[in-house]
Amino acid sequence: MAANEPIKTIGMVVRQDRPAKAMALAVQLCAWMRGHALAPIAAAEIALAIGADPVSREDLPRRADLMVVLGGDGTLLGVAREIGELEKPILGINLGGLGFLTEVSIDEALPMLARIVEGDYAVDGRIMLHAAVHRDGTGAVEEFSALNDVVIVKRTVGRMLELAVIANHIPFCTYRADGLIVATPTGSTAYALSAGGPIVYPSLRVIVLAPICPHTLSNRPVLLPDSFELKIRVKADDQGAMLTCDGQESAALGPTDTILITRGKFTVRLIRSTHPSFEIWRDKLHWG
Repeated sequence: MAANEPIKTIGMVVRQDRPAKAMALAVQLCAWMRGHALAPIAAAEIALAIGADPVSREDLPRRADLMVVLGGDGTLLGVAREIGELEKPILGINLGGLGFLTEVSIDEALPMLARIVEGDYAVDGRIMLHAAVHRDGTGAVEEFSALNDVVIVKRTVGRMLELAVIANHIPFCTYRADGLIVATPTGSTAYALSAGGPIVYPSLRVIVLAPICPHTLSNRPVLLPDSFELKIRVKADDQGAMLTCDGQESAALGPTDTILITRGKFTVRLIRSTHPSFEIWRDKLHWG
């Protein structure tokens, strides 16, 4: 949907634990929408409490012209994966925690929504990752999407993994580490940052490879073009390894499994706040 197309139906998503300030803001926003001939919709379990029309969770992104997320980055990550090919614009409202994706504050929420309804807003298209786990000998495949990162770790704390990485069909590196993070520019300020990875400007077309506590200290985070296919083979003992996507979906990995990671087919359309990325980084990371 183009940025200037009319918005009539707005999907409301509230953080799962539903803090009081989130519910109060949702009620305020829904009342404003009703007063401006807009139709707020929400999942049935919260719709009546906030003054929205109830719909099923599956229908919510399909029926909405805009998704409004009240919560933290975790809530928004879940919504982003659910939207998928629909590519509906998302407005993330931060409830006071450390959030790089939910950029708009509670005080800015209503003025920002008013601007959006008037068509006065811009959208950032954020790439996603597609991860496919191929089971040797069975042909089975598990598939996942991630906006932030795909992470491969040992299921037993303190054990080391050996990971062979082939990038764009060429042998790249064999890591011996606690794990490996493959992150988008959006995810560069998440787990990858804690592993010493760089902060990447959101519009750059790259992916980050950041080993977690590498045994070889010369194994440093690197940037590769997001057009590359990554093939990762995990050499694991009986304890096994695990793949996680955005910290929310996971799969156990066997010693002969292969993980293929590519840029996703669809982008996540995040409505850009009035604050430049540099200002958000300074604020969130306390750069002064």
